[in-house]
Amino acid sequence: MTLFSEASASRQRAHLARLQDAYTHLLDEHGFDAVAIYSGHARNQYADDQQASFAGYGHFIHWTGTATHQHDWLLIRPGHSPHWCYFAPADFWHLSTPAPVGVFADFMTLTPHETTGSLPAPVASNGRLAVIGDVASLALPEGATANPEALCHALDELRLFKDAHERYCLFVANQIALEGHRAARTSFAAGGAELDAQLAYLAATRQRESELPYQNIVGINSHAGTLHYQHYDKYAPDKPRSLLVDAGHRYLGYCADITRTWSASETDPLFTYLTEGVTDFQRRLIARLAPGVDFVTLHDEMHQHLGELLVASGIVNTSVEAAIESGLTRAFCPHGLGHSLGVQVHDVAGRQRDASGAPLPPPARDPALRLTRTLETDMVVTIEPGLYVIPMLLEPFRHGSQSSTVDWTAVDRLADHGGIRIEDNVMITYNGHDNLTQGEA
Repeated sequence: MTLFSEASASRQRAHLARLQDAYTHLLDEHGFDAVAIYSGHARNQYADDQQASFAGYGHFIHWTGTATHQHDWLLIRPGHSPHWCYFAPADFWHLSTPAPVGVFADFMTLTPHETTGSLPAPVASNGRLAVIGDVASLALPEGATANPEALCHALDELRLFKDAHERYCLFVANQIALEGHRAARTSFAAGGAELDAQLAYLAATRQRESELPYQNIVGINSHAGTLHYQHYDKYAPDKPRSLLVDAGHRYLGYCADITRTWSASETDPLFTYLTEGVTDFQRRLIARLAPGVDFVTLHDEMHQHLGELLVASGIVNTSVEAAIESGLTRAFCPHGLGHSLGVQVHDVAGRQRDASGAPLPPPARDPALRLTRTLETDMVVTIEPGLYVIPMLLEPFRHGSQSSTVDWTAVDRLADHGGIRIEDNVMITYNGHDNLTQGEA
């Protein structure tokens, strides 16, 4: 795959021109002459001089395509080219971040600066100035407005809809992440531990852990049943049952977020059957994606499919409707069907009604659902149904009035397999959808 070409440069220029036009309109609408966007900075760990890993502010990444620049500022003023003040101190302890290059830099005015704690001079005095980002600890110019809520909601809404440049970046990020998934699976099949699979993933995708868009989830056996499992066992289990890998990649700031689940030599055939079933109904849910589809309704359809699979497998011996109404399907899958995706993995604006920022909260029965909107053209979403054996969620059913509706022998057989999740990243198009994980550039 050729990552850079004149076509990609043309898409980048069109992306920046779109942002310039949109910001001009939004600044006028919200009563500002300019907006200064702060990239952010890492913070020291408590009582230590070591810093946590860093990722830049989403609206800064939206313009610049980089998630690694600290202490940078971007000034957007209607009628002027964007002004990127990049942090370039004289320092022999650390290598300064290189000056911006390429299409993004060509489109902008570039100025190096050494200022921390306040706005650099080119940014500070620009009339009615909005300043957005993690700026609570910074000294702002008199009269500047920090993170005006209405403007920030509108900018979040802008990020929800992706252009051709963003679609391409997301596609490339997906294809590189898939290489990592294949390497992790190969490591597992050869007898590797979670740490081996993680290292294989990083090597195949040419990333450091600090560059990942989120901490990879690499769970073998029962660990796959912890939704955000955060450790990497250094030694493989005696009896490998399953591997779940939820892992991504960034390309020009845009994130892939892919999950795959694989069986092993010691897998119970029932688990393999369930994995095939989740994969099948994940594909059916993706086939439903189109403008005008309500995502909450689609999430409910996931529970319908999950209930059907649980009944067909014999794990649940009540009706599908009863399994859903009792909350049993939600005990087997407590998370939402998916979320918005972009320069953040759980991207913004998924729970607001529109650019006004009016809240669109999830249903009370599904508090973890991160996307509650009706789908529109150019949104990018994840579709990630799951099926897990999570003892703390199933325990009330084991000892309650619903006990007889579950084959607990089958559940106990699956307990050391953890769970299943299958996740793709999909763009909504005017006539349906475009699966960026499975599709072509």
